[in-house]
Amino acid sequence: TRPLLIAVTQLTSTSEERMQNELLISRGINETIVKYASNAKEAGLDGVVCSPLEAGMVKEHCGQEFITVTPGIRFADAAKDDQVRITTPERAREIGSDYIVVGRPVTAAPDPVAAYQRCVKEFLGIEYGTNNS
Repeated sequence: TRPLLIAVTQLTSTSEERMQNELLISRGINETIVKYASNAKEAGLDGVVCSPLEAGMVKEHCGQEFITVTPGIRFADAAKDDQVRITTPERAREIGSDYIVVGRPVTAAPDPVAAYQRCVKEFLGIEYGTNNS
């Protein structure tokens, strides 16, 4: 199989205000992300990295087969850190994320293995280590 080609839309730490005032992008964040995703699809890429909050919108415009990789994953009881457009692993799955990227909620956890297992359970809906995983 060939590697997947994935483009980045906007960082999950970018707010609409920052995008417009610092990056000088005058369009709204949702419109910009859909445009970037559409451009990536037209260029033959397999998907995009986007906030989990935009995954459903990207799939609506680019098709269900267009892959969404979503960082900005936080547990409901965790700090947002520097992230702006975030959601939980379970909600990311419900919205349509194909793959999630989880950093500090696992790496900075007191028990990273337990945090990883919790993330798998919330995203896939299964216990880590069962025959389904």
